Amino acid sequence: MQQRRYSRLCLLSLSFSCLLLLLPSFLGPVDAYKNYTVGDSLGWYDATVKSNVNYQKWADGKNFSLGDFLIFNTDTNHSVVQTYNFTTFKSCDYDNSVGNETLEWSSTNPSNTLTQAVTVAVPLLKEGLTFFFSGDYDGEQCQNGQHFKITVSHGKGLPDSLKDPSDQAPAPNAADYGSTPDTVVPFDFNNPHDQDTDVKKDSGSISLHVKILDMKLNGILLSLGILYMF
Repeated sequence: MQQRRYSRLCLLSLSFSCLLLLLPSFLGPVDAYKNYTVGDSLGWYDATVKSNVNYQKWADGKNFSLGDFLIFNTDTNHSVVQTYNFTTFKSCDYDNSVGNETLEWSSTNPSNTLTQAVTVAVPLLKEGLTFFFSGDYDGEQCQNGQHFKITVSHGKGLPDSLKDPSDQAPAPNAADYGSTPDTVVPFDFNNPHDQDTDVKKDSGSISLHVKILDMKLNGILLSLGILYMF
């Protein structure tokens, strides 16, 4: 009787060990592409409009990766400029930028007296340091707090919808604030919802893993029940 009890305990221990080994394989980390709303509810404005903006504080602590989108909720009186050049960023002026190292995703129209709300979606296409600022009005908006920098990691890499076969240049080095390779912007850059396909694939994969895990758990629990009977 004592030997049977010892054998049952050994089998129970083995079953739980198998369960612990199975859990990591079915509950591994799954990362999805993300959309980040710059400034959250404050939107993208300088301190003369929103006195409590601090975009660097907003960006710090976030994990930005290739394929993510930055969503700028602003108006036609504020611009969105992206650059890989530290000098351009510090000067709040992109007039002397070279090549495609600096991109103006949205510009102001001083002649238009009617200010309209706009939403600008910017994809993160290169690893390393990336800078953002509003460069109009001789850099005044940038100097009044409308600027920040981020570091983009590789993550899952670019999704197919954002890849360009001709873009084979190396990514900018985070330690080098000089010029970087040209940035090729895909035709559908302004549609962050294109990433839903990748997210759905991940979700489907997770559902399949959960179902398989459930079957494994049921099998183990059934075995435990049979062992307990004996």
